[in-house]
Amino acid sequence: MSDRDTLFSAPIAKLGDWTFDERVAEVFPDMIQRSVPGYSNIISMIGMLAERFVAPGSQVYDLGCSLGAATLSVRRNIHHDNCKIIAVDNSPAMVERCRRHLDAFKAQTPVDVIEGDIRDIVIENASMVVLNFTLQFLEPDDRKLLLEKIYQGLNPGGALVLSEKFSFEDGEVGDLLFNMHHDFKRANGYSELEISQKRSMLENVMLTDSVETHKQRLKQAGFDHAELWFQCFNFGSLVALKSGTSA
Repeated sequence: MSDRDTLFSAPIAKLGDWTFDERVAEVFPDMIQRSVPGYSNIISMIGMLAERFVAPGSQVYDLGCSLGAATLSVRRNIHHDNCKIIAVDNSPAMVERCRRHLDAFKAQTPVDVIEGDIRDIVIENASMVVLNFTLQFLEPDDRKLLLEKIYQGLNPGGALVLSEKFSFEDGEVGDLLFNMHHDFKRANGYSELEISQKRSMLENVMLTDSVETHKQRLKQAGFDHAELWFQCFNFGSLVALKSGTSA
């Protein structure tokens, strides 16, 4: 069990920018459940997508794997031989805990957990790639380059799952969903102070895009099909497909 997230319950004199450090890793499962509407559904459905898309003898990449929730969901749903999952995160604290979580659940499919920058990872022989609330932390130019690299490394018939917090081109709807998200956090026990301090720390490091921008970028990267498959308030997930059938 993880600790309860009380990181921002007292006033912090100098907030600084958000980092996925030891303190965040310690409370991350509680934090993400109470902060991201629909998170559990997305994780379980990533497993369902894996069952459909992961092909024998191929690789799955979980880029920005944090504690390994998506990796575990994928691994539970791989029923083929000679598959491998490559899970990558640049936070040493997350990687250490991810390895422990994976070791606690033995399975046939091996997982390589790599501490590194997802922009430097070689993508090859991939039947599925997961970016679960990761792309939003990259600079906009790096997002396009990474998606192009993923597309090149995906086998025909492969899929990319891209989960993100969204901004909205319609300001009225954007405000509504922004406020609904804050209602969700309040309902999960976060105070106004916790909500505002966390938002201040994230605003310089998490730059959100609209669904339309994501779709356009995916098409530019080469994906033939891209569509929203899940949304709850201003959080959601897209699936992008590379045409063709895997060998």
